[in-house]
Amino acid sequence: MVDEPVSSGSLMALWCSIRTFAKHAEELGNQQPLEPIFFVKPNNCIQRNGPIQVSTHPGSVHHEIECVIKLGNDLAPEAIAVGLDLTDRETQSNLRAEQLPWSKGKCFRGSGVIGGFHHFVGQFDDLCNGDFALKLTVNGVLRQAANLSSMSITPQQQMDSLRSWAPLAPGDYLFTGTPSGVAELQVGDEVDAILTGKGGSVISQISAVCV
Repeated sequence: MVDEPVSSGSLMALWCSIRTFAKHAEELGNQQPLEPIFFVKPNNCIQRNGPIQVSTHPGSVHHEIECVIKLGNDLAPEAIAVGLDLTDRETQSNLRAEQLPWSKGKCFRGSGVIGGFHHFVGQFDDLCNGDFALKLTVNGVLRQAANLSSMSITPQQQMDSLRSWAPLAPGDYLFTGTPSGVAELQVGDEVDAILTGKGGSVISQISAVCV
C-alpha cells in the first residue's frame, strides 16, 4: 500500500473524466461522448482523511465513486486508489444550463476524497480485465457498484487523449469517472467506498461520516 500525504503545495494536477460509464450518462440525461471529456480539480481539493463536509458547503453534495490512477515517472500507472469526486449537482446543473463553467459545482473544498494508494504493476488496459471493481454504500445500503470492465471510455482511451494535448506530469492523478447510482449525501450518513482487486480483495477504502 502506498499512502503518502499530499500537501497543498504539491505540484500536481487532478485530471477528471466525465461520462465514462454509459449508464451514468443515461441517469443524468446526458449523451455518451464520442471521445474523453475532462475537467481539472485544484490539488487543494484533495482530502485524505476525516469526515466529509456536508453542512458547511453552501449547496448539495453528491457522491461519485471512482478509480483514481497516480501517474509514474513515465506517465504509466504507478498506483491506484478509490476516490470520491464530490459534486454540488444543483450548482453544476444551473451553471451548465447557462452555458457557464461549472467549477463551483466540482472544485469546492474537500471535493476530492482519496483512499490509500495501492501499488499497481501493469498497463492502463489491465484495469479493465475484470479484476477491478468499485462499490459504494451509504448507511450500509448499496448505492454504486460496477466492474471497471464495464467502462465505455477506458483509462487507456482517457490517457491517449490527455497525452495528445495535456501538460501531464509524473505524480498527476487521473479520476477515471463514476458508474450509475450517484445521489445526495446528508449529515450523519456513513459512507464506505472500496476498490477491489483480483478475487474481490479490498485494495483501497474510504470510510467516512458526513458532518
